[in-house]
Amino acid sequence: MDNLTAILTAIKKYNRIIIHRHQRPDPDAIGSQTGLAEILRSSFPHKEIYMVGKDIPSFDWIGSMDEIDGDEYHNALVIVIDTANTPRIDDRRYNNGDFLIKIDHHPNDEPYGDLMWVQPDASSCSELVYDFYNQFTDQLTLPKSAAHSLYAGIIGDTGRFLYPATTSHTLAVAGALMEHGAQAAKISQRENEITFEMARLSAYVYNHLSINAHGVGQVKLSSEVLKDYGLTEATTSAVVPLPGQIHTVLAWAIFVQQEDGEYRVRLRSKGPAINEVAKQHRGGGHPLASGAKAADDAECERIIADLDQVCRQYLEKEK
Repeated sequence: MDNLTAILTAIKKYNRIIIHRHQRPDPDAIGSQTGLAEILRSSFPHKEIYMVGKDIPSFDWIGSMDEIDGDEYHNALVIVIDTANTPRIDDRRYNNGDFLIKIDHHPNDEPYGDLMWVQPDASSCSELVYDFYNQFTDQLTLPKSAAHSLYAGIIGDTGRFLYPATTSHTLAVAGALMEHGAQAAKISQRENEITFEMARLSAYVYNHLSINAHGVGQVKLSSEVLKDYGLTEATTSAVVPLPGQIHTVLAWAIFVQQEDGEYRVRLRSKGPAINEVAKQHRGGGHPLASGAKAADDAECERIIADLDQVCRQYLEKEK
């Protein structure tokens, strides 16, 4: 039995299904979680389908979470989507169910669960959810609400189809979701919108971005800066792609200070693989998009030094 068939078999077996995703979710985490939930609700109306995790008001237009008590995990199927390792799973009750499935598109550095379906070559977990549906169109239904959420997830993880993870299959899936009712222009416009405060922070990023000789860009957003702009750490994701728009930037790091003084580090690249750098600093992710942590300014400097080495080696190979 292949993994997709095994997943569908498990879904059919359980009357209660609880879907988790990662902490600090992005559009793909919410989109794939919601898209899968809507497919299952439409296909199996007699089953109880729940989505759990911290509710993120800014993503309510993609999907909102359910509040359930711990008893609901008894004899339940739990699916964790878009989450590479267990420390990042939102809601620690994920392991309290009867059977656990991992669905992911990150490198499988931490295998977990009773059943795994991991496809690192996929652009997004939203793409994988569509592939799962498309494998069983005779048994599953894709409502417009699911198409909406999955399309939002795909364009979120592909940067509106700008990132190298975008493939011809990704575009075919996006087209299929449009045929199922996803309003591409409205969804793209919604993801592209920022608040006035974020626009001001974007200007700060460009004004304070430094770029070294090997194309490594960096900017630090201290807690004081965020306070001055009326923003929190959780709202800064919109500025992450900005350095990549500059021609001379090859890879970059955005250091966002947390309440405890540590930094959340967002790493991005146009070519050099940076996920190994992230792993060295309590993080991980995709070769061109990863996250890490820095305890202090000294570790921030070490991360930049590691990025510089990766970019220097990359440039030497490109000569």
